[in-house]
Amino acid sequence: MSQTIDTYRSIFDSRSAEELHQIAHIKRFMERLVADPQFRDKLRENAENMDGLKQIAEEYGLDVDPGAMLPLFHRQYLKYRYTDDEEKWPLSKLWSGYMKEMLAHREDLRDAGDATDANPAFNIWRQRQIARSMSELGASGPNITHPLVAYELSKGCSMGCWFCGIAAEKFEGHLPYTPESAALWRGVLETMTELFGAAAQTGFCYWATDPMDNPDYDRFIEDHYRVTGFLPQTTTAAPLKNLELTRRVLALFGKYRCVTNRFSILNLKILDRVHATFTPEELSGVELVMQNREALTSKANAGRARQRKQKLREAGKSDRIAERDDDHATIACVSGFLINMLAQTVQMVSPTRGGERWALGYRIYETAHFKTTAEFRAAIEGMIARHGGEQLNGQDRISFRPDLTYHPKSDGFELESSAVTHTFRGFSFAQQLGDLIARGDRTAGDIHATLVSDGVDVFLVAETLRNLFAEGLFDDDPVHGGIGIEKKLADTVSIKAQAVSS
Repeated sequence: MSQTIDTYRSIFDSRSAEELHQIAHIKRFMERLVADPQFRDKLRENAENMDGLKQIAEEYGLDVDPGAMLPLFHRQYLKYRYTDDEEKWPLSKLWSGYMKEMLAHREDLRDAGDATDANPAFNIWRQRQIARSMSELGASGPNITHPLVAYELSKGCSMGCWFCGIAAEKFEGHLPYTPESAALWRGVLETMTELFGAAAQTGFCYWATDPMDNPDYDRFIEDHYRVTGFLPQTTTAAPLKNLELTRRVLALFGKYRCVTNRFSILNLKILDRVHATFTPEELSGVELVMQNREALTSKANAGRARQRKQKLREAGKSDRIAERDDDHATIACVSGFLINMLAQTVQMVSPTRGGERWALGYRIYETAHFKTTAEFRAAIEGMIARHGGEQLNGQDRISFRPDLTYHPKSDGFELESSAVTHTFRGFSFAQQLGDLIARGDRTAGDIHATLVSDGVDVFLVAETLRNLFAEGLFDDDPVHGGIGIEKKLADTVSIKAQAVSS
């Protein structure tokens, strides 16, 4: 992860002070462009008036020349974005180069969660979730970095956002930074580092909570840096709630510079206040996520947003709840563990499309409670033992994911999702294998035995099943009867029997 941090810092360190100044002001211009319809109207009205565009920039306190960045916002010039011709507009070229590096850094963050050496069984599970997400989640898939862990330092959230993709409960309190809570916190962080190595650095400290609800938040995340070597990302919808705390968090970013923070902007008044409170340079390490209704952004079809869409449809109205209504499947991102330090719970989770199975856009494979570091470690190791690895149990019922449409072919089969079509042809038993799995009522052992009895090589069958499993094409949701349910139930029965005998 140290290389990832160095790469992130180089995005800023490789540029001159003047370039950083320009990037900060271009960034604020783009924020207004995405969020503010009045700003967009003014740009349209002055589309052919370069002096008028300069006056608009000055009106909003932007030290940029819009005429030098036309491919970023002008319809007639968008085609020049990311082309050699973009050099004619130097500010556009500067911003495009900056964004390319930021997007590359996002890919680095996904790779930083790799725990192959430290915990191969878990890493196989995580890679399977990544493959499934890329197939299942449409446009959301490539944007998810699959960090290893999210920590909650409060219970519930005070914001009550109408569109919350994970439908956060009402705020019930925060974990104070006391000697006792700090000791358990550091013990949890040390355990995660011992179990997963550098991949534990991908953790962050919010989920169905807002960081600003905990007045000691900055102390907890600085501990995270001291234990793991990484200052976690902060995402808050309340940057102005406790301005002193927000500034302390920004100061930590300035000190350690590990990853960009995010402010969720709920309405235009908040955007105005944030822009008035912080200079463009102060927010150079903060992405403003525009959640106001007028913004050119979409809402994930999960949680409260999904509930709102359903109610609109039931009322016979359009279910459009944002300016953009694209295929945004979930806001969940963790493939690993969700830990609430106040409730002292740990869950094994992974992103999925918001729907009937998982309305909040993430699966919960298992939940456990802990009071001590030892109990926490035992819970994590138990979950990995039950769900990790690549081996299919002979008793596992095999079926394709429910979001995949099965298309039999004369020489194989295809699986079609909303995002991609997977094709399997060119080997002798492809069609038979596809038909057996598509039935959804056969175990891995049954399928294996049937194919082997028909003359297929025993090792080739096993390898093919493993490959399909690794690509995330099987329904591996144990809560809803997928792979692992028999093993999980057997373990549960064994645990209950042990409890009775003791």
